[in-house]
Amino acid sequence: MTDISTHPLIGKWRITEMELWDAEFIDLIEPGYIRFDPSAGGEFVFGAVQRGLDCHYGPASIHFTRAGHDEMDEVSGDGEAQIEDDATITGGIRFHGGDESSFTARRW
Repeated sequence: MTDISTHPLIGKWRITEMELWDAEFIDLIEPGYIRFDPSAGGEFVFGAVQRGLDCHYGPASIHFTRAGHDEMDEVSGDGEAQIEDDATITGGIRFHGGDESSFTARRW
């Protein structure tokens, strides 16, 4: 894909469901979301977690990695998202050495 700005996942997506956490936790600080930018970056926010993303774009999917800090501890992980026939996205978020959760989101 040469023009990332036309990728179907570019934009902000409202996280509506996660395998490990309920809606109350997803929206703990603010409404949970994941955002993919044409600059190959992005971020996700849910619960008390906010992370920047380094994105790698496929034709109808995105794989992302991230690194940062959580309460002074270094954390990293990865994940992916893909577009579904109903125009939602599904994917997974993995914390290195920790939790893994699937998610569903709709365009915001």
